[in-house]
Amino acid sequence: MISTGTLGDYIHKNYPTSHEVQSDKALYQYINEIKNQYMRKSGSLTQVSYNSKLAVLNQALGIHTFQSRVQGSKLKSHNSITVASLFKKAPPEFLKMIVVHELAHFKQKDHDKAFYQLCCHMEPDYHQFELDTRLWLQWQEQ
Repeated sequence: MISTGTLGDYIHKNYPTSHEVQSDKALYQYINEIKNQYMRKSGSLTQVSYNSKLAVLNQALGIHTFQSRVQGSKLKSHNSITVASLFKKAPPEFLKMIVVHELAHFKQKDHDKAFYQLCCHMEPDYHQFELDTRLWLQWQEQ
């Protein structure tokens, strides 16, 4: 599709719209809704944001961080997700794929079978969206 120039047509045909999640606050609400639907027992999200330098600096489309700290006699957890800003103009399926991927890391640290099973539980078409996201990124570079 890249060599024949039909990649853009494929993307527009299968993913004609972009999402409305444009601010960090809206992203937080969006991620929190998905987390509460599928992962209620995991720790709450402390911080969620878009980052324009993420893909360039870390060769990543999203980053999850989790820390546990002792504060007095309690153990406090800090969970954050950062999504590359280029996903502000992405189709909603691609944003959800990145969010599901990063949320799955809160339960499964490695990219193993259990990790991908959790991703597919939260988004049944996860693998197709991941492939199409990679195609969309290639198309964006052209």
